[in-house]
Amino acid sequence: MFIDIHVHPAFYEPINRDLAREEMRHEALDIHKNGTAPLAHIFNQMRCAGLDRLCLLAQDYSTSIGQTVVSNQEIRELLDLAPDRFFGFASVDPHDPKAVEKLEDAFLRLGLQGLNLHPGRQKFLPSAPELEPIYAICERFDKPVLFHAGLSWEPDTQTRLGHPLEFEAVAAAHPKLRICLGHFGWPWVRETAMLMLKYPNVYADTACLYFDSAREFYIQTFTRDIPATWIDRSLRHQVMFGSDNPRFEQIRMASALEELGLRDSTLELIRGRNALDFLGLAREGDPICT
Repeated sequence: MFIDIHVHPAFYEPINRDLAREEMRHEALDIHKNGTAPLAHIFNQMRCAGLDRLCLLAQDYSTSIGQTVVSNQEIRELLDLAPDRFFGFASVDPHDPKAVEKLEDAFLRLGLQGLNLHPGRQKFLPSAPELEPIYAICERFDKPVLFHAGLSWEPDTQTRLGHPLEFEAVAAAHPKLRICLGHFGWPWVRETAMLMLKYPNVYADTACLYFDSAREFYIQTFTRDIPATWIDRSLRHQVMFGSDNPRFEQIRMASALEELGLRDSTLELIRGRNALDFLGLAREGDPICT
C-alpha cells in the first residue's frame, strides 16, 4: 500500500460550496492559482502517482485568523465520501480554551486518526506547558501527532518555532507518543535525522520540495545533505512519504523517491508500512522489513 501521509484537502470540491470560504483558504494558505478539485480528479492524481491512500489534514487557526481553514467536521465529511481512499487527522488551536474538548470530540465522535499541529502558524513552542493536556489526550487514545516543522510558506509564520530541536523535549517526555516532523524539518534535515536516531518515536515525512525540480531537490536533500545510507540502514523504519499536496505535485515526488538508490525493502517501508505503524494500524503478524 502506497500512502501519502501529508495532504491538505483545502480545495477539494465537496467542502468548497461556499465561495467566500474558498477565497479565505486561498488567502490563508497563500495558494492562488489552483481551482477546486472534484474527487474524481483527486483519485486520478492518486492513480497517476501510484497512491492508494491519502492522509487528509485539518487546519485550525481559530485564534490567529479567527476560523479554521479546514475543520475536523469537513475532514469527516471527506472520509465518509471515500473511506477506502482517505485517512483523516484532526487539528485544534492550542490557544483555544476548548482545544482539549474539541480534540476528544474529534477522536471519539468523528473517529479521526491523529492530530495535525503547526507551531509556526499557531504561534506556540512544542514544549510549552499548555500543550501537555493535548499530548495527554493523544496518548490516552494512542493517536499520533504530525507537526509542521522547518520552513513554511504560509503567511505570518515563524520558522524558528518549527526548528527540529524544539521538538526534542516532547519526544523525550512522551516516549510512547508517535510524532512526525513534517517536511523532514527542512532545511534542518540533519537535526531531524539526529532526533530520529535518538528517539524511535520520532518520524519524518518527505513533504519537502522548495525548488523547482523534485528529482534534483530529493537527490540534494536525501543523498547529499544527509547520505542515503542513513535512511537505508538506520532510519528506514521512521521515514514516510508525504507530498504537501496541493502545494506540490504527488506524481513528481513519488517518481523522485525512486531515484535515490534505496533498497526495494526500504522503499516499501517509506511508501506505506511506516505510515501504517505511525497510524497504529499495522497488525500483529504482518511481515516487517528488516
